[in-house]
Amino acid sequence: MSANYINRELSWLEFNQRVLSEAQREDLPLLERVKFLAITASNLDEFFQVRVGGLTILRRTGNRKPDFSGLTPLQQLSAIRTRTKKMIADQYSLLNDTLLPELERHNILFKHPRTLSPFLSEQLSERTKEQIIPLLTPLAYDEDQTDPELPALRLIVACTLQDDESLEQRHAFIPIPDHLGRIIYLSENDQQIIVLLEDVIAHYASYLFPGETAVSHSTFKITRNGDIAVHEEDAIDLAGEMEDVLAERKVSNTVRLEFPKGTSRDLESLIKKVTHAPSKSVFKIPGPLALNDFMEIAFLSGHDELKDPVWEPQPSSMLDPQVSMFDSISEQDILLYHPYESFEPVIRLLEEAATDPDVLSIKQVLYRTAKQSRIIDALIKAAENGKQVTVLVELKARFDEARNLQRADELQRAGVQIVYGVKGLKTHAKITLIIRNEGGQLMRYCHLGTGNYNESTAKLYTDASYLTCRKEYGADASLFFNAVTGRSKLIDFSRIVPAPTHMKRKLLELIASETARAKQGEEASITAKVNSLQDQDIIDALYQAAQAGVSVRLNIRGICCLKTSKSTEASNIKVVSVIDRYLEHARIFSFHQGGSPQMYISSADWMTRNLEKRVELMIPILEKNAQRRLTNILEAAFKDNQQAHLILPDGTSARITDRPKKKFRMQKDLQERAEKAAKSRAQRLSTTFEPHLPANG
Repeated sequence: MSANYINRELSWLEFNQRVLSEAQREDLPLLERVKFLAITASNLDEFFQVRVGGLTILRRTGNRKPDFSGLTPLQQLSAIRTRTKKMIADQYSLLNDTLLPELERHNILFKHPRTLSPFLSEQLSERTKEQIIPLLTPLAYDEDQTDPELPALRLIVACTLQDDESLEQRHAFIPIPDHLGRIIYLSENDQQIIVLLEDVIAHYASYLFPGETAVSHSTFKITRNGDIAVHEEDAIDLAGEMEDVLAERKVSNTVRLEFPKGTSRDLESLIKKVTHAPSKSVFKIPGPLALNDFMEIAFLSGHDELKDPVWEPQPSSMLDPQVSMFDSISEQDILLYHPYESFEPVIRLLEEAATDPDVLSIKQVLYRTAKQSRIIDALIKAAENGKQVTVLVELKARFDEARNLQRADELQRAGVQIVYGVKGLKTHAKITLIIRNEGGQLMRYCHLGTGNYNESTAKLYTDASYLTCRKEYGADASLFFNAVTGRSKLIDFSRIVPAPTHMKRKLLELIASETARAKQGEEASITAKVNSLQDQDIIDALYQAAQAGVSVRLNIRGICCLKTSKSTEASNIKVVSVIDRYLEHARIFSFHQGGSPQMYISSADWMTRNLEKRVELMIPILEKNAQRRLTNILEAAFKDNQQAHLILPDGTSARITDRPKKKFRMQKDLQERAEKAAKSRAQRLSTTFEPHLPANG
């Protein structure tokens, strides 16, 4: 491997290990530990679909080109398998040896149907007959016919069936539908009993196959290659092409096959055969599959003592709910930091715009949205009210393609002008532009952010929102939308920095400027918060800056291909990763610039795909109070001595175990700040009297 860089995939697996380390913490409430365990399983599903899927394609095409860490696709796949097997061992050691016994101690018991009391057994039998069996569609297997098409990422029960009279045997597969809940809850003697659906189906298989007995069975799960892209150069109908991609994913090659340890050899061979799974894609699991489904258990009602206390998003101290969002933004720029501060003002801005007679136009980029989206509702209402509404719906948002196709159809039927992204690039920018007629003058209001327009994830992900009506930002926003909808060029921006045309160059210039200042003996520093750092040019520039004496501090949640070291090359670089109850998602950059810091928020990570292959935006934050707030957020990560991990030179990480007298937890501090500011706002509003004035005339 290269001495200077860490492999992207192995770095990601180390991030997932950091998430798992939260589940391993004995000082965390029990159901929070279950939640983090479920997250690691969900993360692995997507990792195998996309990253392992892509590497598998490269290997099959004979590609032997090493990545910048020096590993070929085959070497990466081998290293991933070894590292994943260790992670699986850690997951199930935690589950079997710690979490399940602890759950039982709190009267939450996992049981197999055959171990239930007669009373519960009868209950479950009736429920199975009435509510489960009618919804199942077993698939017979005949080795002389085409193998059945089996769904990916769903549990499937394979059965060996024996005729009760002839004793002849055959095989069948029972895919478990998505809409059937995997976790079945029963209760008896103050105990909450959990039975897994796959065990129920196998136990009551005779209900599906009268006159036959299931002599053996096994559950399994297929992960298929999800790294399948639309061929945009040949696409006449992008929506139609995307539907073809979604269909192709359902039958793409198997990149991972999981089944429990102890599966009979006959069934094991059969499952491998029908899934066309290479031997190196097989993982034998020492416990129940699909631990991501255990997320449901983490939210069990009636067990508040086993969960973290609830943190509620707070109203912004900069906003008065009685004042129009347009008036508030006209008065001052507004910085919101979610989920500590509520996402509600962003939704309220769009809902006001939808009904405001002075609003003429709304333009927005949608990348991922909530299932039940007030934002979509507001855009539809705006169009129905005669506003000019233009929405760029990114159909290439991986695994949200189907939902985005549906959203685009809903919007289009309401009269919204739809653009399906930009040819050859993903549009990942987070931007809304509202144009309003105010006394004959057109005013432009902008929302610029780091996160998606998704009310659900806005409660779970940390993100920044910037609301402004500064003329230069509005002009830049208009230029941006003209570029992505009208094929004009991404040039002549005065404030906003777009990718793929300008952002990388600007970042390299800012890093180079700090490097030059350090060489001249001036104070120089770079502090950044990103999800991932992978771009080689950015990494090399940071190495050069560190060598020149620039203090480089990076808060990176996930992938970090930069190799920290005590050597001269990286001795001034510190990388921390904060894993806590909220997913760290905001991108914030600060460059010292001789004591006049330049600060930015951005939709883009420091990855080549973001900087060169996506439409992204980097937003300069000029307002001093907003700058101070962002500085506090950046600094908090490096003060955290509860949830922070230090990224080590080999790419692994170690929890910061230095426990001073004063404990500091970044996310708790930001929540307390938001609560304090909201309380001050409430007190201020309660002591402000607004008189009733006589109506004119």
